[in-house]
Amino acid sequence: MKWIIKEEQAGMLIRDFLQQVGGFSRRILIAAKSAEGNILLNGVKQTVRGQLQAGDVLEVKLPPEPVSKWLFPESLELSIVYEDEAVLVINKPAGMPTLPSPKYKSGTVANGVLAHYEKIGNPHTIHVVTRLDKDTSGLLLIAKDRLSHSLLAKSQQQFTIKRKYLAIVEGEMAEDEGKINAPIGRKPGSIVERVVTEIGKPAVSHYKVKQRMDEHTLLEVELETGRTHQIRVHFSHIHHPLLGDDLYGGKKDYLNRQALHCHEISFLHPFTRKLHTTNARLPEDMEQAIKQLSND
Repeated sequence: MKWIIKEEQAGMLIRDFLQQVGGFSRRILIAAKSAEGNILLNGVKQTVRGQLQAGDVLEVKLPPEPVSKWLFPESLELSIVYEDEAVLVINKPAGMPTLPSPKYKSGTVANGVLAHYEKIGNPHTIHVVTRLDKDTSGLLLIAKDRLSHSLLAKSQQQFTIKRKYLAIVEGEMAEDEGKINAPIGRKPGSIVERVVTEIGKPAVSHYKVKQRMDEHTLLEVELETGRTHQIRVHFSHIHHPLLGDDLYGGKKDYLNRQALHCHEISFLHPFTRKLHTTNARLPEDMEQAIKQLSND
């Protein structure tokens, strides 16, 4: 990561610049100062007590990160729709888990990304910013180092990362647009299912009708919060479960997975602070389901 010092930043200590401008947490600053890290001022190694002048080039290289013992690189076909030095946006297919688990130890996005990192020489581990369920398709955001992850995590807490989904729900929605504000928590006795419950965490979803079919509706859904299974639980709660989502009451007549696709993600870039938006079209299985439902 590299910065060119501006006039108004002249006179700052490197330590203060990295914390106040670069967004370095105390932990990340300690890593940069370590023997494996590297702080360069105009190409010369420097301590955090060095003073900056206008036009200086400040570069920081963070030390390599240890990879979890459960994660190993695996050559997989990944659809990378955007990549730069800080972030990676992947269009995940349905059926591919985002992270390894006892049930899915390989074939995950994380396995494929780690192999990609080995090819491009990125010494960091996997930092997933926005996750998707295994059978949900679409865009997910990954930070390529711990600083980018820290800054994007703050953006998530401030709700500046926006995700829009396309979902096919059962039944006809009464309104063309609306808002579901219903807290979500774990279903008693289950480690997987979630339910709307008064003791759950706040959860808000906004929706707009994109297409009406005889007995189904295509919606665009935007999340204000990011609870586990939020869209699936919310629409099941209002008696419009997602097509194919048998965990929450949907039928699998036309699709063998929940009809949910993250088609747009917008975020403030952790370094440029400019808004970046990426889109991904509907996958073929959802396109085919819409054609069938429109013709029936």
